[in-house]
Amino acid sequence: MDGSAPEWFERVVAVAPEAGRTVVEGAEVAWLAWGDVADPTMVLVHGGAAHARWWTAIAPFLALHHRVVAIDLSGHGRSDHRERYRPELWAEEVLAVARAAGSGDPPVVVGHSMGGFVTIVTAAKHGAELSGAMVLDAPIRRPDPESSEGRGGRMFRTPKTYPDLATAMEHFHLVPPQPCDNPWLVRYIAEHSLHEVPDGWTWRFDRHLFTRREGPASPSAYADALASASCRIAIVNGERSDIVDDEVRSYMAELLADSPAAVAGVPFVEVPEARHHLLLDQPLAVVTAVRAVLASWHPVGRGPADVVPGERRVSGG
Repeated sequence: MDGSAPEWFERVVAVAPEAGRTVVEGAEVAWLAWGDVADPTMVLVHGGAAHARWWTAIAPFLALHHRVVAIDLSGHGRSDHRERYRPELWAEEVLAVARAAGSGDPPVVVGHSMGGFVTIVTAAKHGAELSGAMVLDAPIRRPDPESSEGRGGRMFRTPKTYPDLATAMEHFHLVPPQPCDNPWLVRYIAEHSLHEVPDGWTWRFDRHLFTRREGPASPSAYADALASASCRIAIVNGERSDIVDDEVRSYMAELLADSPAAVAGVPFVEVPEARHHLLLDQPLAVVTAVRAVLASWHPVGRGPADVVPGERRVSGG
């Protein structure tokens, strides 16, 4: 590890996760898991063109009381590629991985950025099978002609191949662009975002990922899904995020106000000094935010009574 990384990160990255693969509709979906399989399940869903290792600084802390499973959605990381990509199918992958690697309890699903949109779809389509859902800095805006997701997608459409790993890592950048005060964590993510191919090194995502997408084309198109989410929901944002502002938070709160999720209350949490890539900006504060949401849900014991039957085993820790 880079000597500039803090001791706590050196310690958690030394905790080797279990690795596995699960077949979902003809594609092998890779995952990493930390913690006791008997504990309540939590599934972590990365953003677009990212991978399970984005959660490395966070997952071992959450695994103290949960079986934590980080997925590589198809087209990402070490998972197979598909001819077409749909949020609904990614949601099926999340549930399949939870069943394969988890305890069998209804999982909590936590998704960042594009993974937050996948989490919203999962909560809308399969809420009765979840213990809860947390959406991390995934903006739903009032309908507009363009979206940051579309712009980001264009930035990913021409991935290059580089002669060696060091050269490739120099070209790693965050999308949307932002500064990050933890270069050691950015370097770790960059290294695990690459793999060797016959003519050099390239990125671990399908170069056709954004041109073969089906379903909603912009964040605003997920509004109906959020409004119909049928399990407990929490919204967690970076306080300094460039893409989740007061207007976005207000609109998302409006969508959730009359949703089934509102029966159990919907916490909105801001992570101080974090931008959009809050997993890299403030990983320990994100751990605290997730734990706080779980603690707020714990006394409830269940989601909205009309859509989530029975007690839910959700730890406050």
